[in-house]
Amino acid sequence: MTAHASTRRGVFVPDRSSTLFLMLLTLLAIAAPILNLVVPVSSPLHLSTYVVTLIGKYLCYAMLALAVDLVWGFCGILSLGHAAFFALGGYAMGMYLMRQIGARGVYGNPILPDFMVFLNWKELPWFWLGFNHFGFAVVMMALAPAALAFVFGWLAFRSRVTGVYLSIMTQALSYALMLAFFRNDMGFGGNNGFTDFKEILGIDLQRDSTRIALLLITIAAVAASYCASRFIVASRAGRVIRAIRDAESRTRFLGYRVESFKLWVFVVSAIIAGIGGALYVPQVGIINPSEFAPINSIEVVIWVAVGGRGTLIGAALGAVLVNYAKTFFTAALPEVWLYALGTLFVLVTLFLPRGIMGLMPPRQAAQ
Repeated sequence: MTAHASTRRGVFVPDRSSTLFLMLLTLLAIAAPILNLVVPVSSPLHLSTYVVTLIGKYLCYAMLALAVDLVWGFCGILSLGHAAFFALGGYAMGMYLMRQIGARGVYGNPILPDFMVFLNWKELPWFWLGFNHFGFAVVMMALAPAALAFVFGWLAFRSRVTGVYLSIMTQALSYALMLAFFRNDMGFGGNNGFTDFKEILGIDLQRDSTRIALLLITIAAVAASYCASRFIVASRAGRVIRAIRDAESRTRFLGYRVESFKLWVFVVSAIIAGIGGALYVPQVGIINPSEFAPINSIEVVIWVAVGGRGTLIGAALGAVLVNYAKTFFTAALPEVWLYALGTLFVLVTLFLPRGIMGLMPPRQAAQ
């Protein structure tokens, strides 16, 4: 018997590591509502709503890390711009939440968001139409990052841009979008972005039960994203993308359409990142152009490296652990956080080239 995940007749068959990971997510989904809603606030076992929000935020980052590991760890595409897909999904959700504020905004305009009234916009831009419907917004949360990934990937992979040149291009894409979204005339709130959300599907976002519901949905999304990614890498197409990672020229010589496989996995990873961004916004309560910043994409690569590139579970684990450390250090020692992050990356590169997952027995950590 092998410990590797596999597919049998098109069905995902989890290995022991996958089973443990999914069991931990299930345990979290059971424990969090009980500790937050049932256990009294006076009890030391009570899970505050603040911590619930932090956990949800970390899990959204775990989805972003899974997306990066899918393209970097298994296809060899080092993307330094995946924060752009995460942010686009977040903006799609933010546009829906802004439309739900309606006349309860500062200026009381039932159609235009407050920032548009402040900037003397007379009518709602065409690209905001439809975002008052949740179903349309959900489609755009996946479609917007997928469309950007498809256009960028088709142009880059068709031109056979690879390696560091591709990484620089993805970083430039993210930076260009950040600069564009900072402009007030773009219609996305400028440097302030979107905030002051009231409700989602008619439910108050500030209620503890709503926060728990969002956390449970995020847990389910992480599990689904992991299973989908594992299914992909364990499939026949997954073997091809790993071959592209290890020997792209040889894979092309064997007759495979390398560009098509790279484009396909790049778009899938963008959708996962976009959904993560969409779940991030209602839990954190804000989305602004800083989410496009290239440094965010670089941090994601660090999360994946720390957890273990090409392991999926390690990527998610690295995202949670590094961001927990960031929360601790930025509160206790804010001036040393960036130094600590850089030191962590150097130490992992030197002594744990396979990341935290490299500490596990080979049968558990191998893919």
